[in-house]
Amino acid sequence: MNRQGAEVRNARAVDVLVVGAGPAGLAAAARLAAAGAGRVEVLEREPEAGGAPRHCVRPGFGADARGRALDGPGYARRTVRAALRAGAVLRTGVSVTGWAGPLRLETTAPTGLETIAARAVVLATGARERARPARLLPGTRPEGVLTTGELQRTVALFGPRPERIGRRAVVVGGGPEAGHAVRLLRSAGITVAAVVCEEARPAAGVRGVPVLTRTVVTELTGRGRPTGVTVRGRDERTRTVRCDALVLTGDWIPEHELARSGGLPLAPGTRGPRVDAALRTGAPGVFAAGGLLHGGTPALRAAAGGRAVADAVLTHLAGPAGPAGPPPEPASLTGLAAAPPPPGAPTAPRPGGS
Repeated sequence: MNRQGAEVRNARAVDVLVVGAGPAGLAAAARLAAAGAGRVEVLEREPEAGGAPRHCVRPGFGADARGRALDGPGYARRTVRAALRAGAVLRTGVSVTGWAGPLRLETTAPTGLETIAARAVVLATGARERARPARLLPGTRPEGVLTTGELQRTVALFGPRPERIGRRAVVVGGGPEAGHAVRLLRSAGITVAAVVCEEARPAAGVRGVPVLTRTVVTELTGRGRPTGVTVRGRDERTRTVRCDALVLTGDWIPEHELARSGGLPLAPGTRGPRVDAALRTGAPGVFAAGGLLHGGTPALRAAAGGRAVADAVLTHLAGPAGPAGPPPEPASLTGLAAAPPPPGAPTAPRPGGS
């Protein structure tokens, strides 16, 4: 600490800073580094890079060089290797805590505090499924209530052990995530009592399971572990489905805390940052891609978005960036004019206007 008691924050500069080491962020970093964009650095708050595919132990992630189907962990390892081979710098266990100025981010890591300035910033922080409290689902917080991501992580870490998850589960949701959850539960030897979805017809992948369409879960019963869920159908009648596990799928929330803290305008429909056709946000030099823009985007599609945003960043680095993306609402990034740039940092116009 200095004499005023404040923690010392190191300052340095890079050419491109990518926040998030999932499919979109790694694909963007690989293309940028291979194209000679200078120092491309990827920051990931988790201890391991690769994003959600690391926990998806199933095929559906393309094929390797020999034509063999890749599962999620295999795909994650391949994307990490590709970014590193291209020359990108990957730092895990690093959390971005806020903005210090135009194209300047504050970070914290076991090695200390830093302010990193960049010529361009790519936000690829992904999305998460809405958990029970955010869905306003009444209950007593019993064990055995999981999102799809939590279910995948539990199986990946501990194996298919019903004693950790439950023996009879209800899956909520009608999208492809519900099908993935059903298959994962069955592979773990867990009975799927029902799939509950508000839609008139669920997505594929739930065959052989009772499906309650146009139905919602209104209450979770039991203490310590669920004993059942109360559901309400379109006729307004309620019933109880017996279960000791509940898997909540879909209903995505973008990980937009960094975008919001910077005052970037958000899209009303997705709540991710508003972008133009070149994936530019309302702040010059700040781009966004992947699940942050559309929650639930499949890994291969998110990676394609990462490559697309890399092309837009290369255009930005090559010369005048032209007009910014969507007009900002509000017009300024919070506190971005407050701090002087670090030594050697590139300069940039104030993001988002005045």
